[in-house]
Amino acid sequence: MKIGFDILGGDYAPQNCLEGVILAAKELPEDVKLVLIGDSEIAKSFFTEKGVNPNQFEYVHTTEVIEMGEAPTKAFSQKPNSSIFLGFKLLKEKQIDVFASAGNTGAMLVGSMFTVKAIPGVIRPCITTLLPKENGGFGLLLDVGTNADCKPDVLYQFGILGSIFSKEVYKIENPKVGLLNIGEEPEKGNLVAQAAYALMKDSKDFNFVGNIEGREVFSDKADVIVCEGFVGNILLKTAESFYEVIKSRNRSDEYFDKFNYELYGGTPVLGVNSNVLIGHGISTSLAFKNMILLSKDVVNAKLNDKITQIFQ
Repeated sequence: MKIGFDILGGDYAPQNCLEGVILAAKELPEDVKLVLIGDSEIAKSFFTEKGVNPNQFEYVHTTEVIEMGEAPTKAFSQKPNSSIFLGFKLLKEKQIDVFASAGNTGAMLVGSMFTVKAIPGVIRPCITTLLPKENGGFGLLLDVGTNADCKPDVLYQFGILGSIFSKEVYKIENPKVGLLNIGEEPEKGNLVAQAAYALMKDSKDFNFVGNIEGREVFSDKADVIVCEGFVGNILLKTAESFYEVIKSRNRSDEYFDKFNYELYGGTPVLGVNSNVLIGHGISTSLAFKNMILLSKDVVNAKLNDKITQIFQ
């Protein structure tokens, strides 16, 4: 297995990226090779200073970056030597099995859609986040920002994608799928939510358990929670900010500590023809380590093959 990793992606690249590589390398099996995309001279010098053998990694050299503030589509097309563009080129040519980056999220989505493309039958690929449950487990929330507005059939497909991801990567048998709404009753919510409920209620593609209210997202009522990206992104960032408030008050709690984004590293783009992982722009070395380890798990789960089989 070869994991392509963008060492120029993120607000604190390349140092945090390279420190994450060192941490991940200690836990990766011998048959997994890291392919580092970025400034190879800086990387080799960094590893040498840290007493790490730089020859254990492969390198694709570039110094060009798609900056966070650049327009994604324009930058992706006009910067063919950028780390993100090269990562997708390697992925398309099957020189790597997965590509992970905490760089420009928009550019990562553009690369996903126009380079490896959506799986036939998938209307809108999406991204996810984990939600810690009070009972010690985890739930999956999708979409969390890729698709601000969704039609009912797109939300229905999110239920399929989330179920496959939960089952294959997190080993949850027959995941319970809920629709995020302002009430439990079928007639509650806006027209999109009402229509999505009507589609999902008799689904044979996943185990639908009905509407989920905001106060239930951290309970065991659902393993997969479906919503539009606009709502999901707000919920995600609210949870992240609540964790920051807890930490700023010097409080420590085993449950609330699970809201630390560093523990999860990144999220796969579900519904595209290859393995793509997107990380938080402010990722720390710990977050990058966990992103790389999750990349391995996603490849081993053959997630995209299973999504393709379902949609065929």
